[in-house]
Amino acid sequence: MLPMTPLAALLDDLSAGRTTSRALTEAALARAKVGEGPRVFTLVDEAAALAAADLADGARKAGFDSAPLLGLPVSVKDLFDIKGQVTTVGSVVRADDPPAAADAPVVRRLREAGAVLVGRTTMTEFAFSGVGLNPHYGTPRNPWDRATGRIPGGSSSGAAVSVTDGMAAAAIGTDTGGSVRIPAGLCGLTGFKPTQARVSRDGCFPLSFAMDSVGPLAPTVACCALLDAVLSGGPVRPTEPFPVKGLRLAVPRCLLLDDMDAIVSDAFEAALHRLSAAGAHIEGVAAEHLIDETYVARQAAQVTAEAWALHRRTIAIAGDRYDPRVRERMKAAEGWSAADLVDMMRWRDAFRARWEALAAPFDALLWPTLPTVAPTIAQVDADEAGYNTWNRLMLRNTRLVNVLDGCAVTLPVNRPGEAPVGLQVVAATGHDDRLLRIAAGVEAAVAEMRHVS
Repeated sequence: MLPMTPLAALLDDLSAGRTTSRALTEAALARAKVGEGPRVFTLVDEAAALAAADLADGARKAGFDSAPLLGLPVSVKDLFDIKGQVTTVGSVVRADDPPAAADAPVVRRLREAGAVLVGRTTMTEFAFSGVGLNPHYGTPRNPWDRATGRIPGGSSSGAAVSVTDGMAAAAIGTDTGGSVRIPAGLCGLTGFKPTQARVSRDGCFPLSFAMDSVGPLAPTVACCALLDAVLSGGPVRPTEPFPVKGLRLAVPRCLLLDDMDAIVSDAFEAALHRLSAAGAHIEGVAAEHLIDETYVARQAAQVTAEAWALHRRTIAIAGDRYDPRVRERMKAAEGWSAADLVDMMRWRDAFRARWEALAAPFDALLWPTLPTVAPTIAQVDADEAGYNTWNRLMLRNTRLVNVLDGCAVTLPVNRPGEAPVGLQVVAATGHDDRLLRIAAGVEAAVAEMRHVS
């Protein structure tokens, strides 16, 4: 299995007999044992993965090959219940908990679709950070400029690197403020954050009941659409790219475009130029009145309050076992009142209504997934102030979609060999299927630009 091979190509190879699930899985497992592998996984289930691969090969040989992911190695973020395994959520605090009694619905659907589960991927402890550092299990280095050592993004850090390094054909993560899209954007992958209710969160350890969502990280939009269909229980069918010509696309003029480094700015402008040349109508829309200092102060408040509610009792008895940066960010809500939480919820409802009115005339909205390329681990880890600054910056452009309960795709727009840069394509609540088609059209339109030398 070559890293970053589209799922359709792997499935064609399996159907044609050019490879087997056993061969794909053995290649994935071999990579998981070397290089970044020990930092990518909290658990590699080799015996079960090989057994599942052999079952997939046997089913295909017998003609039972209709399962949409039959034989493909997939990694699962370490916050989903897998029967017989401890759901550690990237923390040593839960290491002695009993194993899960049943698979989460997401895991069950992957198995029913024929996927081979390679293992559990590492993550920011309890999913509470956008940079991807983990002092307990290690931080996998971004595949770009690995010698320097750059962050993978979080919280689905291991999920992204498992795909870029060929330890899995695709990965399943969660996204509360960008935790699928941040690592996908920083590592050169495609990631999809669905409308929250689209995919079951049962059997998934929560960070925020209000904003958690479950989505895939994979090589292409079509890969993400296939995985989303499996996870959501929707129809599995080819993703027909929506024609870009005539699409009305908005670029919000606000802090989402601030503080871009030159690499991101150049790639973003080149992508807009390419889409415009392909016939899309791109319009800048004023959004400073929505994305202001009030928004900046409130966007993370509800997640912080919910995280504190979930963890306050455990922190009281085992707080010294938490990553101090995760623990202290949770404790920021310690003195908040019920009235504060009600104010947050009312603000969110009003904000969503105002934003939806602004976005309604357009087919989708565009802005950079992240304002900068991946900083170094040393930069982020140097001190508390630097960590918090980088964490806020990594989350700034993605968290908005969770506040809105919208859906979003990040797809790479950098040229091969250059630092990964993600373009975020965003639509309103419940428009997931159409968004995936629009994103596939955008992907096709920028593909030529990406491969110009």
